[in-house]
Amino acid sequence: MLEEKQTNQSYETLEPLFNPRSVAILGASGNKNKLGNLQVKALLDGQFTGEIYPINSNSTEIEGLTCYKSIVDIPNEVDLAIFCIGSAQVKKGLEECARKKVKAAVIFAAGFSETGDEGVKQENVLREIARENGIRLIGPNCVGLVNLSNGLIGTFSPAILSVPLNEQKGVGYVSQSGAFGVLTFMAAAQNGLSFNSFVSVGNEMETEFADIIEYMIHDPKIKVISGYLEGAKKPEILRGLAKEALDKKKPIIIMKTGRSLAGSKAAASHTGSLAGSDKIYDAFFKQTGIVRADDYEDIISFSKLFLSNKLPNGRNTVIITSSGGRGINEADRCESYGLKIIQLSKQTMTEIKRTMPDFASVSNPIDLTAAASVSNPELFIAPLRALVEDPDVDNIIFTEFPHNWSAEHPLLLEFIDICSRSNKFIFITTFPLEGMSLPPGTTELVQNGIPVIPGHLNPIRGFAKLVEYSEYYRKTQLEKTVESSRKIQKQSLQNLLQPGTTLSELQASEILDRYHIPTTKRLLAVTAVEAIHHANHIGYPVVLKIDSSDIPHKTEAGAIRLNIKNDQEVREAFLEINRNVLNYKSDAKVNGISVQEMLPEGVEVIIGANNDPVFGPVIMFGLGGIFVEIYKDISFRVAPLTREDAKSMIEEIKGIEILKGSRGKASVNIESIIDVLVNVSDLVTDHSDSIEELDINPLIVYEDGIKAADAMLVVANKVKERTTIS
Repeated sequence: MLEEKQTNQSYETLEPLFNPRSVAILGASGNKNKLGNLQVKALLDGQFTGEIYPINSNSTEIEGLTCYKSIVDIPNEVDLAIFCIGSAQVKKGLEECARKKVKAAVIFAAGFSETGDEGVKQENVLREIARENGIRLIGPNCVGLVNLSNGLIGTFSPAILSVPLNEQKGVGYVSQSGAFGVLTFMAAAQNGLSFNSFVSVGNEMETEFADIIEYMIHDPKIKVISGYLEGAKKPEILRGLAKEALDKKKPIIIMKTGRSLAGSKAAASHTGSLAGSDKIYDAFFKQTGIVRADDYEDIISFSKLFLSNKLPNGRNTVIITSSGGRGINEADRCESYGLKIIQLSKQTMTEIKRTMPDFASVSNPIDLTAAASVSNPELFIAPLRALVEDPDVDNIIFTEFPHNWSAEHPLLLEFIDICSRSNKFIFITTFPLEGMSLPPGTTELVQNGIPVIPGHLNPIRGFAKLVEYSEYYRKTQLEKTVESSRKIQKQSLQNLLQPGTTLSELQASEILDRYHIPTTKRLLAVTAVEAIHHANHIGYPVVLKIDSSDIPHKTEAGAIRLNIKNDQEVREAFLEINRNVLNYKSDAKVNGISVQEMLPEGVEVIIGANNDPVFGPVIMFGLGGIFVEIYKDISFRVAPLTREDAKSMIEEIKGIEILKGSRGKASVNIESIIDVLVNVSDLVTDHSDSIEELDINPLIVYEDGIKAADAMLVVANKVKERTTIS
């Protein structure tokens, strides 16, 4: 597949795509079964506010609109052209758009890069025409775009207009899958949420996923940016955009598919996207504040919750229910997603009891019993007054709500008043029964910042994601001060990073030294006498290891000896290691035997890095030994790392308590691990074109410091160029 670097264009050049004053439809048709007719009808039915120009050489009128033989025949300016024509006609159509000075185009046709190298070549030709003439393109192989604010239904999918449009808006949606995007658009609409903008990017020939994200960040009508992603083509740009969105308090929530091996392969073949490692995507989302949706319903529930214009203050949650079983079920769900079902204070429980009948339960979950649903709906308000005054309560979730409270009902108005004056996050989730999911007062509740979300959208999971976003947002606001500049300047390593080589431990350790990563004292010996001399210089006990890039696994080769205590043991170990290496790999290139200080017992951790084809340098951290080999207890982040990134990597592993000190052992120096992670990040970022893989294992941590006991570094076969796949 061909590759080339892409020039960045301002998000403002996408304005004619979203807000055109005029639209021309190439391939418009009077045949109601043709795509060209469906598109004309969609614009008319959507009540597009601009001019519509059908293009068909054999017609004079389509759907009551004057038809033109060619786009160049239109007497007025054209902002947007929609291509309802086959792939073989697209080049000619785009050349005519260039003559007409059209500003933007949508190409529906398939048969381009998704089909192979020939399709890639065709896209390259089209892209060049577009760039030379300043035309922004969506597609090909897409279903188009929608902007509900001006009636721009720039898609041939009639399903878009088959769902009701709702008052609740504020969400933008961009998708690498056209059909799935349409289905999500429809599902949101059926659940009371209309996406302001919807874009199917298709093959991303000229305008990419990240470009649409950037436009939506600057669109004042959009409060939540959402999407469906199979593979990021420009993660480094997406990373910067995530920070910009966070600064504007605009969450980005993305459904990234390809968690399974089969799903990853399917994603790669679907749109030609690079799927990448799912664990790395998880890490990337965590460190950038992008919310990862597990499925489409998370986008809907998260958006509806966020649009209440209130962020949760914490995880402490109280459930109010009229069904004990449902309350327990939702409590289990809350805790499975990391929310805390807290024990209420005696003061709060006493206050609640004052207004509740004896048969109700005032512990958390608060069980109003069936009486609240049948004969005493005022019980839904009774515990609320006490809970909103409790400083330990962050969130209040109602699992049911009265169905006899109309918009003007005084109890509903009282409920809204209490909620509106509180800083608690309060929302309602109802059991998904057809025709009974939403109470009649839903519109008034939502308009007053109290979300009402039926259970089939998994609002508890969506809310947990909102809590995580809120925590990340507040943390970044507290850390507005820019991190201090890096302490280590980029080091010149050309003499050590020879293409296609695997460095010996001593060579790798020299590189670590230059980046202030503590290593053991070590000296290289080529004779037993020299080894004894070095051992006495370093001080007993010592370790002897073969130094050879051909023998990365020293234990397997019998090429390492530990805890050597005197000269005689040095001589014996030196000779034995040489014999073992000769038997293990007789043609191994041996530099000598490394004599190193014997490190005392500490906690073994591992830090690694590899050059991912999508994200570039990626850092890995975990506890050493069986924790890596058996439990796979590791965390990832994409370089470059901040100290906060490094800290979160350490806190993420399940074995964190071992580092903090367990079973009477002292805690280790976690700040020293952070230092090494950040310095490793600097190293692999500075030399991302050369370093293919780095492994520091074990890295031994103590109460007062840290030292690398072994290291391995693989140099890429040739210098890599970070390119954008187009």
